[in-house]
Amino acid sequence: MRYHRDLRALLHNFVNFADFYSPARLAIFQAGTLFIDSRSCELCLRVEDPAAHAVLASTSRAYIAYVDCRRSGGESMKVAACVTQGDSDYLVLGRNGVFYDRQGRDWDATVTKIVDNPISLRQAFWSPYKKLVRLIEEQVAKRAAAADAEASAKLSAAATAAANADPAKAPAPRKIDIGTVAALGVAVGAIGGALAALATGLARLAPWQLPLVLVALMLLISLPAVIIAWLKLRQRTIGPILDANGWAINGRVQINLPLGTALTERAVLPAGARRSLQDPYAEKNRGRTAVIVVVVLLLLALAGAKLFGCWPFESGASPEEAPAAESVG
Repeated sequence: MRYHRDLRALLHNFVNFADFYSPARLAIFQAGTLFIDSRSCELCLRVEDPAAHAVLASTSRAYIAYVDCRRSGGESMKVAACVTQGDSDYLVLGRNGVFYDRQGRDWDATVTKIVDNPISLRQAFWSPYKKLVRLIEEQVAKRAAAADAEASAKLSAAATAAANADPAKAPAPRKIDIGTVAALGVAVGAIGGALAALATGLARLAPWQLPLVLVALMLLISLPAVIIAWLKLRQRTIGPILDANGWAINGRVQINLPLGTALTERAVLPAGARRSLQDPYAEKNRGRTAVIVVVVLLLLALAGAKLFGCWPFESGASPEEAPAAESVG
């Protein structure tokens, strides 16, 4: 009787995965839905040991967030949630969410481990620029910390020297380091030359060619990352995830782009809702600051072009200066 009752579920979940690929049903291995970071993830599996599970599950090419789930009564469990849409900017360790199991019970969920893989082509397209911004922020923070430590050390040394100095001896005035001045001049000249060359090249283009240059530059930067992400997304499979959970899966059970979009839904505005773009606490001079920065950069570029003889707006020879044409008899 059990065989006849459960044969359909066995075949549709262990042989051909019809329930998993069906939009109307959940597979028996799907533990529930995780709501986190403005999205809902339906491909969630219960696990016992996230560290051991991640060893084999990492070969699935899927982005997996392991979460600890707790209820007020003291119950707890661990869940591996596959994120297949959106980006991973704010999916970090310690991020909190809500998990609903198949019985409709809600659990407090906290991210404890992440298996990082590409999530979407959109994330791959913008990833080089985000990495550049993070790198600049890290370098600025490191330089600021080093400068602060150096300034504190100099201030402490100056205070110590002032406390122990002989009043009869006046400190000798410091001389200007010619090498430092020369190095600064070379650096400013190099930056001005680069900006001048860029301004000269752009000035020679027709107005309709400028957007094409921008698009080509963005493709040159983002296309390699998009191609790599596309190849990895085509290789996403649920087989290793189930293997790590104790299942014996012979097929790969691929997760293509449309299926990945269906397994993770992003939050959208309800019907009839409108998004307000008026911020009562917005900075008053934000637009003015951006305009000042752009104007300063343009002035530096034009000054560099004039200094290095690459001025792109030189007027042509006047008719009086033009050589007279030879008459033909």
